[in-house]
Amino acid sequence: MKKMFDVMKKRTVSAFTLVEMLIVLLIISFLMLLFVPNLTKQKVAVQDKGNAAVVKVVESQLELYELKNGKSGSVAELVADDYISQDQADIYNGTKK
Repeated sequence: MKKMFDVMKKRTVSAFTLVEMLIVLLIISFLMLLFVPNLTKQKVAVQDKGNAAVVKVVESQLELYELKNGKSGSVAELVADDYISQDQADIYNGTKK
């Protein structure tokens, strides 16, 4: 009888149980609930910082245009003279997010 028990003991494969797998999935789900909303907030913050940088670039280009031409220019003139792109002008004017 003891030999048969030893043989059966050797045949068992150590693996994860269903409860252990469920616990791991629960922990992963909880971590996802914590991190995903934070990532979306960070995306908005990065977008805002990028738009602020574009505003500074356009203002710098306006000053450069004024120094070069001796008159103050508009955003449309900057686009026409290739100082800034149309996308930058849209962000500066607030028509593009």
